[in-house]
Amino acid sequence: MTDLAVAHDDLRPLMFSVAYRMLGSVSEAEDVVQEAFLRMHRAGTHADNPEAYATTVTTRLAIDALRSARHRREQYVGPWLPEPLLVSDDDPARRVEQTESLSTAFLVVLETLSPVERAVFLLREVFGYGYAEIAAIVERSEANCRQLMTRARKHVEERRPRFDESREHRDELARTFFAALNDGDVAALERLLAEDVEFQGDGGGKTAALRKPLVGALQVARFLAGLGRTGVQIGTTLAPVTVNGQPGFRVSGPDGAVVGVLSLTITDGRVVGLHNQINPDKLQHLGAVGDLNALLSERGS
Repeated sequence: MTDLAVAHDDLRPLMFSVAYRMLGSVSEAEDVVQEAFLRMHRAGTHADNPEAYATTVTTRLAIDALRSARHRREQYVGPWLPEPLLVSDDDPARRVEQTESLSTAFLVVLETLSPVERAVFLLREVFGYGYAEIAAIVERSEANCRQLMTRARKHVEERRPRFDESREHRDELARTFFAALNDGDVAALERLLAEDVEFQGDGGGKTAALRKPLVGALQVARFLAGLGRTGVQIGTTLAPVTVNGQPGFRVSGPDGAVVGVLSLTITDGRVVGLHNQINPDKLQHLGAVGDLNALLSERGS
């Protein structure tokens, strides 16, 4: 039998991976992991399978956390996007496998599932648990879990984003996109965007952002070029990063503090989705956060 205290460092990345995919929030996931460890410690048991035990406790807490978060998210100002995870964030407690199930676009789709549906889908589809194991974790019957999985899979497959298989091709397109964005080249940007591309921004009512998604290659290209011009005026810089396993950019103010994170979804050689996280509350885990509102106000003064 394995002492959970000894396995702490090995279990934490797994627990965070489960909690983050359930909640789409770094801060909430870390709270769940901390509470899970406390409960496991208080139980005082030595699990034969510490990974399964940790997954069970974490999943149940994440379901409860997601239920309580539902009302807040329903009242959220503008589109709700997950907190970004950057590969450059080398905190081992947040180490997760960089797969498509971690992408911003995929996490947005998961938001349409109920908490238990989301848990069942992730445990089966991402973590490979059998239905008997899942039933024990979510405290439902095996038959009910199969029904939940069927419903969740159908719902997700109808909305699930597709990704380019070649990372090299995807990264090359991202570099071309970065150059066009820096140049403010509307025509070049439009050529890189899918006809039905969708841009979503999350300001959470804290920073000016689009209240509804912007759709269409020309409209999004013009909007991006405008963002680029504004960025030059207020002194922001863009640095290519990997966001939730996909290409993206970290946007920093003149003092180097982060003011936004933009992630791309690329399919069939075109950008089909852009997610722009500029809610300062959702950037805290990335280090110092700049005041985008102040930068914009200084531009207008």
